[in-house]
Amino acid sequence: MNGDCLIRLETEEDYPVVENLTREAFWNVYRPGCTEHYVLHQFRGREEFVPELDLVLEKEREIIGHVMYARVAIRTGDSGRVPVMTFGPISIAPEYKGQGYGSFLLNASMERARELAAGALAITGDIDFYGKSGFVIARTRGIRYEDDPEVDYFRIKELKPGFLDGVSGTYKDPEGYFVSDEDVERFDRSFPPKERLKLPGQLF
Repeated sequence: MNGDCLIRLETEEDYPVVENLTREAFWNVYRPGCTEHYVLHQFRGREEFVPELDLVLEKEREIIGHVMYARVAIRTGDSGRVPVMTFGPISIAPEYKGQGYGSFLLNASMERARELAAGALAITGDIDFYGKSGFVIARTRGIRYEDDPEVDYFRIKELKPGFLDGVSGTYKDPEGYFVSDEDVERFDRSFPPKERLKLPGQLF
């Protein structure tokens, strides 16, 4: 990876480019078509959204990556809440995947999250990718994914050493991550047509 990269805050003028980038990055990856570009589109207006961690990655003044963060919580057995953050979608333009840009953007954004006093990050996603950045299987730390408590793909990482000591509970993705197929279909009509394919390895 070259050193000619810049990470900066997303601006409103970037929205169409970033949403198209996100669509291209996730199209036919986890399902025929994708929902991530619409999740991003509607999530910016939610209270969980963290504007200070809405970041784009530029290479030679071209936006090739994006990540957003959200404030969430681990719900503990005594009805308490331990504030943490999650992130995603994290998008890299298809032609730049596999070259280290995703890890570069993730690691830089996690450092900014630490500076904003985030104690830990929780994420559901690719085990190999997030494992390289220090994420561990969350249930080994006593924190379980509410919808499927025994999964390995729910991961967690402390940004402050000891932040999760003595913490056990459950985690649920932000409500804004769940969108209807009808809303996605309606939003997707504003983009160039793409073929939806059912491919091996898709989750849905």
